[in-house]
Amino acid sequence: MTFDALKLHPTLLKGIGSLGFKHPTPVQSEAIPHALEGRDLLACAATGSGKTAAFLLPMLHRFINEPRGMTKGLVLAPTRELALQIVDDFSGLARFTNLTAAPVYGGVKMGRQEKAFRTGVDLIVATPGRLLDHFQYSYAKLPGLRCIVLDEADRMLDMGFLPEVKRILRHVPKPEQTLFFSATMPPPIEKLTGEILDRPIKVALQRKAAPASGVKQVAYHVGASLKGALLIELLSRGEIDDALVFTRTKHRANRLAKLLNRKGITAERIHGNRSQSQRTKALAGFKRGDFRVLVATDVAARGIDVEALGHVVNFDVPKVPEDYIHRVGRTARAELTGEAFTLVSPEERKDFEKIERAVRTKVQRAKLDGFAYDATAEAPLEVPRKERVKQIQKKRAQDRARAAAKKKKAAGDHGEKNSGPSRPRRRRYGKRKG
Repeated sequence: MTFDALKLHPTLLKGIGSLGFKHPTPVQSEAIPHALEGRDLLACAATGSGKTAAFLLPMLHRFINEPRGMTKGLVLAPTRELALQIVDDFSGLARFTNLTAAPVYGGVKMGRQEKAFRTGVDLIVATPGRLLDHFQYSYAKLPGLRCIVLDEADRMLDMGFLPEVKRILRHVPKPEQTLFFSATMPPPIEKLTGEILDRPIKVALQRKAAPASGVKQVAYHVGASLKGALLIELLSRGEIDDALVFTRTKHRANRLAKLLNRKGITAERIHGNRSQSQRTKALAGFKRGDFRVLVATDVAARGIDVEALGHVVNFDVPKVPEDYIHRVGRTARAELTGEAFTLVSPEERKDFEKIERAVRTKVQRAKLDGFAYDATAEAPLEVPRKERVKQIQKKRAQDRARAAAKKKKAAGDHGEKNSGPSRPRRRRYGKRKG
């Protein structure tokens, strides 16, 4: 099947062709015809399968001949990166139209976003928290809203956004059409779909998603303290050209990026403690090839879309199988191929086996020839939390002891100056003249 068979507006077909796409992905070929008919939709498909175009193209087709000046579509996304990526995809698909879109997310000033509400861009792509901030003001009532999309709904649940999503749905006018897209379908999300969707068409519905078929999955078993050395060796030997590397915490992301840079491997990091400008700059630099490695936490796992990304590395094994699926889904997108390497420490083996059961795949094991797996352990990237707390408490106790000693010394010095018999003051006389 080609995109021509989907009966999209000719201007959109021109935009699709300019991007080099000829054939729709399975989720696109199944979802788009139903969405064009105006039906509510519940789509569950693997990350990287083309879900964004599956909901953007029907919206563009619907809005292309309608009057301008009023926002008609709203997409809810869990992260800033995903919101920006959706707007970027919108711009590519709508390049030969006059349709406009604007991202709305936290971490930046609200002025430009307020202008988008007031001028009535055709589509607003928003994170839930910042959208609720705007809903306090009359300019953000969205009276012309006709279509709502919930993208990466399972991630919104993971991040605790479900109450905010429900508040948003109560605030906006009831839309004519609601599209629901997710990579997995946990029970709370399935329950929400029953509350907000009207006799939805179900597309590629599967309770457990899996990585795209083009992803080659490989596991390296290695001691926790040698993970950094193994990653450097894989990069130095050319086993990995460029990679998106996922760590468990923001602290580990910072430490790993510094380690890679010290070893001559250009790296940047992206996580929740970085400002929006820093995150945007890091992602743009990685896409341009300024950095070989982008180190990220799971907050950024959704929304990082890098064309032809060759490798994803799970530096730390995620606790939840769904997070593994979303991390791995950053490569082998749009039916391309890619590799996902996971560094598994002895302490993480049970978690990794749980992931294998969830994706119903026995991941290939590998061992890097010549690497000293029994080498002396390096300094850990992250000190365990209990030890960090002890160190902080010890330092505070030392600081208090020093302060007390200093205060005591100062009091003693003052006492010495004021103790003992007083000496008579000498009176100075000038020399007599004459």
